[in-house]
Amino acid sequence: MSNYVALLSGGLDSTVSAFAALKQGPVGIALVMDYGQRAAKAEIRAAQKIAKRLDAECRVIDLPFLKQVTKTALVMNDKIIPQLKMSKLDERSATEKSAQDVWVPNRNGLLLNIAAAVAEGEAFSHIVVGFNAEEAATFPDNSANFVERIERCFELSTRGKIQVFAPTLGVNKTEIVRLGLELDVPFEDIYSCYQGRKRQCGRCESCLRSMRAFQNAGIWSRLQTRFETL
Repeated sequence: MSNYVALLSGGLDSTVSAFAALKQGPVGIALVMDYGQRAAKAEIRAAQKIAKRLDAECRVIDLPFLKQVTKTALVMNDKIIPQLKMSKLDERSATEKSAQDVWVPNRNGLLLNIAAAVAEGEAFSHIVVGFNAEEAATFPDNSANFVERIERCFELSTRGKIQVFAPTLGVNKTEIVRLGLELDVPFEDIYSCYQGRKRQCGRCESCLRSMRAFQNAGIWSRLQTRFETL
């Protein structure tokens, strides 16, 4: 039976992916990363709640050096988190600019390698991670090509040949929400905002993608109080 280390940000994709993994085997450890992002505290709180529901040990990994080399709005308070309109989410020019403004150098590559080290050291067979088709268009480290190549690296860098389970790879956010409904995911515990406020801002690209998916899946009414009024 497979067992899993989850990369858990407390957001939609990673949470649904972790619950999908739970159907196949235990999720023993959930890793949440603090690299100085604005939403770190909110993400950690959300991840801790979700890890408890998964019956997983939640470990917070501090990566202060990553903040030092990141020059974008995700970590720098003097820069503005880009705000979009929901109608612009499928316009490549708008989302490419947003992606550029929140890019963290080699983040997913680094996080997966940390998770692989934990998985090998703790005798787990798989890492579970939440990627999606919408963001893969502007974030190449959300793509199938990225997962395939990093697994090939793990064949050489780990003795256990750690595998990556990415059940939402190539899937849009609406489909991810629908999968989460089938898995009884606690959507009320999820936090997907770049800002880190008590309530999710409802204006950043991450919020808007989640909001659109909740609307399309018919569950927006139960979640709208989790977002600031537009």
